[in-house]
Amino acid sequence: MTSPTWEPAGPEESLLLDDQMCFALYAASRAVTALYRPLLEELGLTYPQYLVLLVLWDQDEISVKELGASLQLDYGTLTPLLKRLEAAGLLRRERRADDERTVRIVLTEEGAALRARARAVPTEIGDAMGLDDEEFQRTRATLRRLTANVAARTAARR
Repeated sequence: MTSPTWEPAGPEESLLLDDQMCFALYAASRAVTALYRPLLEELGLTYPQYLVLLVLWDQDEISVKELGASLQLDYGTLTPLLKRLEAAGLLRRERRADDERTVRIVLTEEGAALRARARAVPTEIGDAMGLDDEEFQRTRATLRRLTANVAARTAARR
């Protein structure tokens, strides 16, 4: 079964900015990221650093490869990010004793303690979004499906 595809109402409308899903996603992403900025500055974090810590607060120890997969980031993007977090004393990178090729990421006490200070961030962001719980869940599910569909299409074109 194939999914229905979206078609613009007419050729003259197909290139209108307001008709573009990509722009709606871009604008929403910029607005939400801007909302995070002052909250995360109080914690001494950037948004990508916060994402790394969210994964570590959930798992505490993870390989660089697994972390990259969770965040959909490549090794070249992730490495400098991890170096900055390590320099800030929030995590340690360690080679696994049983496999020197695998680097694991472990929270430090300071990194784990930062979790308590970050607890208010999701609530503040959620409140600013102005969605009720059902709208929030539905929107997140739709965005996850959209991401999976586009990633599958991109992979199929390679």
